[in-house]
Amino acid sequence: MRLSELGKQQTASVVGVEKLQADDAIAARLQDIGFVAGETVKVITRAPWGGDPILVQVGTSRFALRREEASRIVLQPGVQHG
Repeated sequence: MRLSELGKQQTASVVGVEKLQADDAIAARLQDIGFVAGETVKVITRAPWGGDPILVQVGTSRFALRREEASRIVLQPGVQHG
């Protein structure tokens, strides 16, 4: 499952970030801000009319991500805490 597919107010655990090339600056930045394996992520809300951007929380920090960026974050669904 991808972060872009996670429903509003749902939580999941980060598996990793998909790299599109060896030196992928976007993937590196997503990892730098906390999207690393094992972290819990929650979709706080989505913008209306298409849901772009998505407001997400990872750890104690919140970020607005474009759906394109969120689609690169691979999740394991089913986290019960959050």
